Amino acid sequence: MKIVTILLIAMITFLTRYLFLHPGIPLRIGDKLSQFLNFSGPAVLTAIWVPIVFFQNDQVNLTYNNPYLIAASIAIIVSIKTKSVYLTLAISGFVFILLRVFIPATS
Repeated sequence: MKIVTILLIAMITFLTRYLFLHPGIPLRIGDKLSQFLNFSGPAVLTAIWVPIVFFQNDQVNLTYNNPYLIAASIAIIVSIKTKSVYLTLAISGFVFILLRVFIPATS
């Protein structure tokens, strides 16, 4: 049953992408829908990172020893200063790893 579900989801995902990407299919989205879809990426990414950065053990964690919050803050600063995705990922990832090593996990 799990395999069937995975295959069905994969097929639905492929078909929905194929309809918009294949040049031979005369299906085009309008300007308003296209403009509306520009907000979907940031909305989904925000829904992913906010709980990871701000919540640990089902509680808000805004303390100085929250490595997720510190690394996210560093990532924001580096991205504003450098405008480089790779440098931002490298520096904030390195800071996060250092913090995880040197700051003991709170439980």
